[in-house]
Order: sequence, then structure tokens, then C-alpha cells
Amino acid sequence: MADYMLGKIASAGQNGQFRTPRHIIQLMVEMTAPTPKDTICDPASGTCGFLVAAGEYLRAKHPKLFQDDLARAHFHHGMFHGYDFDNTMLRIGSMNMALHGVDNPDIRYKDSLAQDHADDEEAYSLILANPPFAGSLDYENTAKDLLAIVKTKKTELLFLALFLRLLKPGGRAAVIVPDGVLFGSSKAHKELRRTLVEDHKLDGVVSLPSGVFKPYAGVSTAILLFTKTNSGGTDDVWFYDMDADGWSLDDKRQPLLDAELLGTNPARTLNEAEHAKNNLPDVLARWAQRAGSERDRSRTAQSFCVPRADIEAQGYDLSINRYKEVVHEAVEHVPPLVILKRLAELEEEIRKGMKELEGMLK
Repeated sequence: MADYMLGKIASAGQNGQFRTPRHIIQLMVEMTAPTPKDTICDPASGTCGFLVAAGEYLRAKHPKLFQDDLARAHFHHGMFHGYDFDNTMLRIGSMNMALHGVDNPDIRYKDSLAQDHADDEEAYSLILANPPFAGSLDYENTAKDLLAIVKTKKTELLFLALFLRLLKPGGRAAVIVPDGVLFGSSKAHKELRRTLVEDHKLDGVVSLPSGVFKPYAGVSTAILLFTKTNSGGTDDVWFYDMDADGWSLDDKRQPLLDAELLGTNPARTLNEAEHAKNNLPDVLARWAQRAGSERDRSRTAQSFCVPRADIEAQGYDLSINRYKEVVHEAVEHVPPLVILKRLAELEEEIRKGMKELEGMLK
């Protein structure tokens, strides 16, 4: 019932909302691997898709938490927090959480960018979010504690500042941002990227295919994965260039593979042709090796690591194309004299052919 309603809302596109595809949500949840001790927040929660997926992940991976009174109480009463300023979304999000077995989640009205955050500063250990893109706020309508982190009117940058504000030290985040955040040249863009790399730990950047949010938006996006440290810690940043998510990248978004081969955990290992249609299992496998074998990968590969010093040298540009190297196919170089000899032979063959043709026509 909930899925049916959410589908109708997404297709209607009322109030400007559109769903984050479920398989992208699942990818982000699995990359951050929630634990029974996490306190999880989505400050732009909408229908609570990220919180629902985190709950389902915990039920599957940590079923014993429900046998412990404290862990079970935390799951139902303290783990999940979602904010939105659309009352319709809040009602649907609350219903969605209830239908997925969470008794008392904290789903409430809050204008995340306008209200100060003294009550929940450093309150959460995990943030999962796909905040609104391309909005702009007046300085007087923006929370002063966010402007202290980054002086900007752009909502996508303000939300990143918000995530840093809400996370506990050691807390982690997986959030979707428009590509402009990765390479924007304004002072605010550069300073926020510098903050992520130098003051905290930027773990990874996953470039998403540009059709992921069709038919609602065609903007190119990426997943940023980072850990709040307040003391740096970025050594290498892991990049992945995702080409396919298992679905067509046009407005129809039709599945490209059988259902059991879609998503992050297909029924069997995908072959090369299937991987070309669904990169999600490969993203997870390579993410798990980001501190090991991934560091040895060439920058011509689909994923690779870039040292912090290289990112600093590029002005903290985080677009994968800044670091990706193109494979150049070997080209046979023929000496000029050989080429001239071949041209002369070809000219002689043409001359003979013309003579034979003239003889036939006489």
C-alpha cells in the first residue's frame, strides 16, 4: 500500500518532490552499513525512503538487536529522525515508517536551513539524504550557524554545512549532490570542498549516470561519502564512475535486466555484459577494498583512489574527470619512406589498371 502511494506521489510530482530511486537508496545504506548503535537523520526526509531502507538493512543484518531490550527500544524510539517542511510529506513519511515496523520515529516539521540547530548539534552518527538542489535563500532567512560554516545562498551548499553541523565527531554521511558542488568555482564552493578534505575525512565520490532522476530531473549528480572528524584524516579519496544502475536512462526508466539481477545484491555474480547494465554490485565490492587493492588501480579504471595532495593541487576539484585518464589505443607508426613507397606502388597499380581498361574499350 505504501509503495503504491509513494509511486503515485512520485509520478504526480506534486510540491516539487520526487523519489530517490530505491536501488540508489539501498546502495547508499549498504555503503554506510548502519549499526544498532547508530542515530540516523535525514534532514530533508520527504517520504522517509532513506530511514525505511536503513531500518530494513538493520532487520536483515542485525536481527539480534530485537532480542536486546535497550537496542530494541533505541530502534523504535531513538534511532530514526526525519525533518521536512511539507506537512503532506510528513504524514506520508510517518505512515511509511509505521508500515515498516518502526513504532515511534522522530518525524517532524522543521525548516532545516532556516532554523538554528542548537537542539540537535552533533546529535547524529549517520546522515542519509538527497536534499533539494538549485534553490537559493536570502541570508536573513538562513540559519546563522550554517552561514558561519559557509557564506552562501545556495541550498545544496547550505545542506552540506548542515550535515557537518548535525553529525557527531566520528559520524558519517552519504548524501546526493548536484555535480556543480564538485567543481563550482565560487569562493563558497571551494571553501566547502576544502573543509571536507582538510578538516574532515572525505571518503568517496560516486559519479551517478545523468538519467538517474528522470523523468523528474536530468541534472548530473554524485554521492558524497564523508566522516566528520574536526581534525582532518583524508589520505586518499575513492572515486567511482558509475555508467549504469540497471535501468534505462531515458524518461521511461525500464529495467535492463531480469529482476533477480538488479540492485545491489543480485542472485548471482554478474558477467561483463550484465555489469555494463548494472554497476551497483561492483560499486559495493570496490568500496569495500578502498583501503586495499583499490589504491593500486590505474586511473583509467572505473574506480581508483586519488591522494589528498593531488586534490589540493587541483583546487579541491572533486569531479572524477579531473583525475580520470583515458586509455589511448596503440597506433601503428609507419616511417615516411615506407608510406611514399606504398603510394608509388599504388599509383603504378592504378596506371596499369587504366591501360588495361583503355585496351578493352578500343
